[in-house]
Amino acid sequence: MTAEAALLTQFTALDTAALSDALNACGLPPGEGGLRPMWGRPKVAGFARTVELGPLTGEHGGAHILTSAIAEAGVTDVIVVANGGRTDVSSWGGIVSVGASVRGVRGVVADGACRDVGQARGLGFPVYARAQVPVTARGRLRQKSSGEPVVIGGVTVEPGDVVMADEGGVVFVPRARTVDVLKAAQLIADREAAIEAEVRAGVPLPDAMRDARLAGTER
Repeated sequence: MTAEAALLTQFTALDTAALSDALNACGLPPGEGGLRPMWGRPKVAGFARTVELGPLTGEHGGAHILTSAIAEAGVTDVIVVANGGRTDVSSWGGIVSVGASVRGVRGVVADGACRDVGQARGLGFPVYARAQVPVTARGRLRQKSSGEPVVIGGVTVEPGDVVMADEGGVVFVPRARTVDVLKAAQLIADREAAIEAEVRAGVPLPDAMRDARLAGTER
């Protein structure tokens, strides 16, 4: 296993709630809601391969959106599509799911709508988006950039940042802060596991969820 794959394995051992709390504790933007798995309950972590889309207003759209990013992506990547949260037009569809799956891409997080979810499900390809819509991007969207910083729900995502998505939402972790965030998230996960164990053993909830304990100041 490569060092990059091992890093991603550490993320998938956690969940987005713990990672969101850890981001908050590290002074970073917490997780994003509203980006839901479009089928099943997959969990995915990878390095951001970014694409920004925008409206097509009469000019020629050029090469089909997303194709260049997918052609350059690999087995540790997650495609991150910035489309301003639009849900009236698809920013991800079935053929690009096939192309990404063939490349071994881990999944896609689209800040907008998607379509052809059944095709993605059949491929076992994780798709996170804000909605489903049958409306094609052809003639409606153009690709503004690929491999540049993008903004997803107010959070700036740099190429190579870690993207983690599960049924609870999506988090974006700056690549340079992965060690800090993982350490904080593991402490949070361990603390919450201990609280749960006490509650199941009969400890009253107010005692188990002591303020000092939740704040991480109790030794």
